[in-house]
Amino acid sequence: MSTGNKRVTTIQALNMALDEAMAADPGVILLGEDVADPEDGGVMGVTKGLSTRYGDARVRSTPISEQAIIGASIGASMVGMRPVAEIMLMNFTTVAMDMIVNHAAKLRFMSGGQTQVPITIRTTTGAGFSTAGQHADYLEAWFAHTAGLKVVTYSSPAEAKGLLLSCIFDDDPCIFIEHLPSYFTPGDAPETGLRIPLGVANVVRKGTDASVICYGPQVAPALSAAAKFADEGISVEVIDLRTIAPWDRTTVLDSVAKTRCAVVTHEAVKPYGVGAEISSVIHEELFGQLRAPVQRVGAPHCPVPYSKPLEQAFIPGAAQIEAALRKIIG
Repeated sequence: MSTGNKRVTTIQALNMALDEAMAADPGVILLGEDVADPEDGGVMGVTKGLSTRYGDARVRSTPISEQAIIGASIGASMVGMRPVAEIMLMNFTTVAMDMIVNHAAKLRFMSGGQTQVPITIRTTTGAGFSTAGQHADYLEAWFAHTAGLKVVTYSSPAEAKGLLLSCIFDDDPCIFIEHLPSYFTPGDAPETGLRIPLGVANVVRKGTDASVICYGPQVAPALSAAAKFADEGISVEVIDLRTIAPWDRTTVLDSVAKTRCAVVTHEAVKPYGVGAEISSVIHEELFGQLRAPVQRVGAPHCPVPYSKPLEQAFIPGAAQIEAALRKIIG
């Protein structure tokens, strides 16, 4: 999936995906606050250089109005374009929830399949920068709960590029979640043109004694916990969902049927989260085969703290995943 001979940051990988998509299809347009080059290509520079290359008609800096950004994107998608809308931070999607949930997600259904809404909503979030309660929430469960939306995230720069390309060329609205603290983390450069299929999980580490199901920023601590158990002779399988909705039930259930133990982890708060759905399905399908109840790891049920020590305690890490694994492995 990666070229192996070059390192890029996530910001660079996302920019590469947008560049490739715009070069391949003149219907791909970008909308968002400050996304054009006179405003430095967005607050994090993800779209830098693209308005110079493709023109202001295709890369449009918008007013500070999330409803207008999503509304314009929906309208453009209904006449054949593939808009990529940037909502600066995931908490700000709340301002446009009517457009996202009642329009983007439902127009295909309400038109009897005659209207497609191929928009991609890029948005970033994640604790770690002391941005506090209104800027760092993982809200994927809200969108996964909404029929008609696809919800996607990544665990490396190469994965980010391949998944974003697939979202842009998917005919359904996609929520593409970016992880702010890892924007500048380098990884292997992705292959040109490679699209990672949506709805297909990636087994990033094979194992036989327990399964960890995770996505986004939780993949790295899951791998760290698995490596620690390997030193003890315990084999932990790690599954990166990639697509949160629809999630890859087959890969997850096959893994847990083999290991008979499972932990589900995400940075979002634990109550009412994606982990609860996955845990429920595992119990429904494999109850008689499990050696122990499925364990969930997530953040405490509170707003993201501003205080650095409290924020670090809020974010689930390898220690919490390890504790959950020890509970089920015995």
